[in-house]
Amino acid sequence: MLQKLAPVAVIITGIVMWLIALVVLIAINASANKIWICLAGIALGLIGLRYTIRRAKREVI
Repeated sequence: MLQKLAPVAVIITGIVMWLIALVVLIAINASANKIWICLAGIALGLIGLRYTIRRAKREVI
């Protein structure tokens, strides 16, 4: 069971790191390109999280 949760933990950590980077970039008034990169990282992380969880559920059955 722990082996199936490891990828989820890594993806969640990545999403949190992108979120922190986004907050810092907004705080320092960074360029729009950098903000969009953070938003894309968060979005792709959420897609990957959904995919990974669905794949793990299919392996159980």
